[in-house]
Amino acid sequence: MVTAAAHSPALAGDDLAVRYRRDGYVVLRSPSDGALDAGEVAAARAETTAICRGERGRFDGLPEGAAWAAGTAADILRSVLCLHFPHKLSPLMAGLARHPGVVGVLTRVIGPNVKLMQSMLFVKAEGRPGQAWHQDEAHIPTRDRSLTAAWVALDDATVENGCLWVIPGSHRQGVLFPTRVQEDPRFDCTDEAHGFGFAPSAAVPVEVPAGAVVVFDGYLLHRSLPNTGRHGMRRALVNHYMSAESLLPWFAPAPGEPMALADHRDVLLVAGRDPYAWAGTADLMRPHLRPTGAGGCLR
Repeated sequence: MVTAAAHSPALAGDDLAVRYRRDGYVVLRSPSDGALDAGEVAAARAETTAICRGERGRFDGLPEGAAWAAGTAADILRSVLCLHFPHKLSPLMAGLARHPGVVGVLTRVIGPNVKLMQSMLFVKAEGRPGQAWHQDEAHIPTRDRSLTAAWVALDDATVENGCLWVIPGSHRQGVLFPTRVQEDPRFDCTDEAHGFGFAPSAAVPVEVPAGAVVVFDGYLLHRSLPNTGRHGMRRALVNHYMSAESLLPWFAPAPGEPMALADHRDVLLVAGRDPYAWAGTADLMRPHLRPTGAGGCLR
């Protein structure tokens, strides 16, 4: 099987798309490539603090009381690891989900019609955990293997502060590897992929400057390690996209509906047209904090 992007005649001779299909990821390092500029990064950092403080609306896991709202920005950010669906709280984050430079790349690797189904705001302070090896498609199933992440660095991401690690080419088999519960203190509560057969030496760190965007395939094996640095946060905005032509059987279908027709409709169109627009959209997912592993995981 291949992604819809591989069938697109518009990709003929497109070096970026060729590298994406070969390696499973590409890095946009400057605004001329499609990355964020310095002003956009500064605005996203400020918005991260406002969201985590609760200034953009309540989310599941937001601490109660005036003490939280009155806390310093550093204290509040150190208490948050990952907030899901920030684009539902913040017009700025919703705007970044439609960032023209990033969307331009998405249409080259996915196809002309692209929808977003998830956003995540990672705030990884010193000492905070990473995520074990996993494939995004194991968590968000697409019928045409078009799942694509745009990992937007809001700080310089380094090995020291917990940048992404990837196994280039691990997406090409089109295999979802088995997963298992892990209790490694280096990682949050995400289950880990195992049995994939790649040597540890196959993994490479993806160190990028603030504003850079790592665009990667939903089958690509990736992980991050803890922030062991002493120089602040490793903030990142991660948006997940797919082809608008594909149904999204993310959750169990409605009673009486066959799984083959299940389609999660809490989506945001970012490019082209939605062939299923006749079905409307729904507000199903609630912004919430992810369990970190400290004090136990909710399973």
